[in-house]
Amino acid sequence: MEGEIKFANEKLKEAFENLKEIDKDLYEQIDKATEEIRKNVFCGRNVKKELIPKSLIQKYGINNLWIYNLRSGWRLLYSVTSQNKIEIIAIVLDWMNHKDYERLFKF
Repeated sequence: MEGEIKFANEKLKEAFENLKEIDKDLYEQIDKATEEIRKNVFCGRNVKKELIPKSLIQKYGINNLWIYNLRSGWRLLYSVTSQNKIEIIAIVLDWMNHKDYERLFKF
């Protein structure tokens, strides 16, 4: 199911855009991932509701979480919502390396 991609906030969007200069490989990976997510918002791995970190629920008010695996152990976190019955939106919440991912999910 095709959808639109948005970032959770302007600060995150700016951080993504700044990756072009800081870490071009990571920027390209995230760019490719967001394009795949736009084409199919459910292409990531769905996290069971009871396993969604409370910090993400509190920060973003989400009720679903999807994880898209990037190279080198990086993860892209996103949530799926809709503004109306026709428009599906994937909201990029964050990206993180494997160590931060494990810390967030308390592995």
